[in-house]
Amino acid sequence: MLENTFPIGSEVFAKVNPDLKLIIRQYLKRIYYCTVMGNPLQKDLVYFERELIPVRVK
Repeated sequence: MLENTFPIGSEVFAKVNPDLKLIIRQYLKRIYYCTVMGNPLQKDLVYFERELIPVRVK
């Protein structure tokens, strides 16, 4: 079984758009399916682990 860095429900940013907060919805075959926070009806955005940055907890 492959280990994923970001568990489902985690808040992350994409390196290409660090102003857009995402939520991990699903992880399949080393690909993260993310929903835009505050806009759940928008299509999922798809990223590899190396393309994501975790949200720092304050």
